[in-house]
Amino acid sequence: MSDTNVNGQAAGPQLVLQKIYVKDASFEAPNAPQVFQEIGEGVDQPQVQLNLGHKATDLGEDVFEVVLSLTLTCSLGERTAYLAEVHQAGIFGVAGFADNDRDGILGSYCPNLLFPYARQMVSSMVQEGGFPPFLLQPINFDALYAEQQRRVSGGETQTLNS
Repeated sequence: MSDTNVNGQAAGPQLVLQKIYVKDASFEAPNAPQVFQEIGEGVDQPQVQLNLGHKATDLGEDVFEVVLSLTLTCSLGERTAYLAEVHQAGIFGVAGFADNDRDGILGSYCPNLLFPYARQMVSSMVQEGGFPPFLLQPINFDALYAEQQRRVSGGETQTLNS
């Protein structure tokens, strides 16, 4: 007996990447051109803050849009040097998985797949904005997802409806 149905398609769990795209991107340098002089003088050490998030939306028929959001803020003292924001998205077919496995794929695997694209976009925007190149370090989405699940299960009792 084979694992294919009448149409010749696999009957087991399937994960299919259908599309990767930039959903939204923005770059701001609110204190330019003065900030370029401050960077050159080296008065304050630049401070960089990264905010990260992701969201999965059910599009129906076992198809999901996953959006990875990265916001990078660079400050010199009290002034913002630049702000780069990217919403990198992908459309994924996820069928035949148990709910917990599907949620793990959408919460860890998919953002991990989108991250290199978002990182490249942020790096390009920062450099094209006139600032020194900035490369985000790798992120362990498995650990972030596990921590999120631990907080949900360790906190107040929640009812999950399928």
